[in-house]
Amino acid sequence: MMKPVDRIWLFFAALSGAMAVAAGAYASHGLAGDARAQELVRMAAQHQMWHGLALVALAALVRRVGGAGRLLMRVAGWLFIAGTILFSGTLYVLGLGGSLPIGMTAPTGGTTLITGWLLLAIGALVARAER
Repeated sequence: MMKPVDRIWLFFAALSGAMAVAAGAYASHGLAGDARAQELVRMAAQHQMWHGLALVALAALVRRVGGAGRLLMRVAGWLFIAGTILFSGTLYVLGLGGSLPIGMTAPTGGTTLITGWLLLAIGALVARAER
């Protein structure tokens, strides 16, 4: 049986995938002629897609491990969501010509994503198999 947190992750992953494909298409067609905007939106879409796929994998994997590994992997999943919103969201806003009320959101989001990957790596090392 799938836990509510896993359903949330899958929902966010699926939404991220759809948004990333749409953003990539818009970057190619709707932002033609603005190389900087295209690059920002494409980078945002790539990061969003990769982290959406990582969430799908985590939702399937986290049920199979126990102990501290499971906890670290769950925290990594939430960091992927937060980091995607901060990093990709910032790049989308900037690529579409908007401004941000606060600075450093992209670097904060990037750091959040990196931390998620590191916690996933540590979680893999300390995880114990569940039956």
